[in-house]
Amino acid sequence: MSEQMLTPRIRPLPDLLISQIAAGEVVERPASVLKELVENSLDAGARQIDVQLSEGGVRMIRIVDDGGGIARDDLPLALARHATSKIASLEDLEHVGSYGFRGEALASIAAVARVTLTSRIAGATNGDHAWRIANDLALTPAALESGTTIEIADLYYNTPARRKFLKSDATEYAHCDEVLRRMALARPDVAFSLTHNDSLKHRLAAADLPRRARQLLGEEFFAQARTLEIEAGDLRLTGYAALPAYSRAGRDEQYFFVNGRFVRDKLLAHAARQAYADILHGSRHPAYVLFLELDPYGVDVNVHPAKTEVRFRESRGVHQFVFHALQRVLAAPPGQAATQVEEPRSSAYAQTPWTAPRQGTLRNFLQSGSEPATAAYLDMARGAFNGSPRPLPEAADEEMPLGQAVAQVHGIFILAQNAAGMVVVDMHAAHERILYEKLKNALEDKPAIQQLLIPAVFTASAVEMAGAEEHAEVLEQLGFELSSAGPQQLTVRSVPALLAQASVVDLVRALLADLKDFPASQVIETRRNELLATMACHGAVRAHRNLSLPEMNALLRAMEATERADQCNHGRPTWAQLSLADLDRLFLRGR
Repeated sequence: MSEQMLTPRIRPLPDLLISQIAAGEVVERPASVLKELVENSLDAGARQIDVQLSEGGVRMIRIVDDGGGIARDDLPLALARHATSKIASLEDLEHVGSYGFRGEALASIAAVARVTLTSRIAGATNGDHAWRIANDLALTPAALESGTTIEIADLYYNTPARRKFLKSDATEYAHCDEVLRRMALARPDVAFSLTHNDSLKHRLAAADLPRRARQLLGEEFFAQARTLEIEAGDLRLTGYAALPAYSRAGRDEQYFFVNGRFVRDKLLAHAARQAYADILHGSRHPAYVLFLELDPYGVDVNVHPAKTEVRFRESRGVHQFVFHALQRVLAAPPGQAATQVEEPRSSAYAQTPWTAPRQGTLRNFLQSGSEPATAAYLDMARGAFNGSPRPLPEAADEEMPLGQAVAQVHGIFILAQNAAGMVVVDMHAAHERILYEKLKNALEDKPAIQQLLIPAVFTASAVEMAGAEEHAEVLEQLGFELSSAGPQQLTVRSVPALLAQASVVDLVRALLADLKDFPASQVIETRRNELLATMACHGAVRAHRNLSLPEMNALLRAMEATERADQCNHGRPTWAQLSLADLDRLFLRGR
């Protein structure tokens, strides 16, 4: 047999096979189908969307909407490949304003499931009834008041190899439930309902975002969340970011929307993680519902058929904006409204004598006594590092959100009275945060350099070698002196003094890796802050230490003037408020 006969001929693929291949990208599981169909309903202007599922969506997905509907002659095109009403030109593709636009979703779904589509266009006269179409593309009259009803039955009935990869009904339903939550958060102005196996799971009336967030995430999230509304140029970030007290074991409550579309984007996730890095440590994850708005020309949503990935044209600028916006909101001191973080702080407590002046070096900061914790604590009570006494401020209650100290409990907690009721402060956690922020302020100048007695030499990859050369100036500014010791070897001769005890090779490798995509200053900030957090923890006042009322009040005033004072360096809350209403309920007053 000749070699020519063994070579397969090039031929076009059958339409059904093309759609089934596309289904592998678009129709991953029932939740993928639900997402595509709900997006179509939203694009059609629906104000009410009702979803019915059976057996996790594997047996049946039925969606009823009151949108604009589909004209009779367009119904066959709705199930055709690459047919869409969303775009008509390349310019439309670069300025996508709809959820769906690629035109392969319904065709792909119809290739692996039984589809029945019934629709009647809005404003149709009594004589213009609804029409129904199924997989065979035959049109038949139907009864429907308005809008569209689509039913997807027996997913993967004709591709059993794909169906066996689906999980249990409960798992598939959980994924569908999560998809509906995302869509409902993105469009609080639309009413949704979800029924599974004839059991009503959600009934969400049209509302504003605060009410919708309460409905889906609960009062506990909302009570711990800070509101964002920050703009810079054509970038706008709104939504809610929960404080570390509401941290999660997983990423189940992280919702990021770009121009109304839920996305999983590594750049945005990194920006959020970096913003929380200073207040949330360990294996915990933050919770947030964030909406980033920008010019559609600045983001490419056509990266993947599932449309949950995006690509920003100015990725570094977007990263920096999200990072700084979140960082500022989370850094607001107790009592300061989160929406005011863009404005310079001018409240009375931000200028009190209890805001310690910066010292030139860390040693000067800690050398004022034999025990750093005692010395630093007494310094706050005296009002300055030089020991000069200053009187306690005579400020009104509204200028002191944490109030006036009244007692100490077991040498652990401080009780204070403010206008709202009673405040309980964990004095070690609070002082730990105060020391940590003061240490960072003392080290804002160019870091001291530590020359290594024995230079660290390590084998480097080609990317690392190129990065060391390309970013030599930035590395030098950060305190690192790197040089080539061979074709595949780098030598580290100096590091920032604060990081001298760290693993030099691991630190440099991590820095070179992050320099590829993100600003070097954030990398060093994270590494440095981890060390400062440990120092602050050991330097903070210990439990079971008796404090005077002036010392307790000094701590409260320092907390009010300290960024991120709501939680310690490990993400634990530093204080809690009990209102008069809370106390009344506790003691059954008024009953």
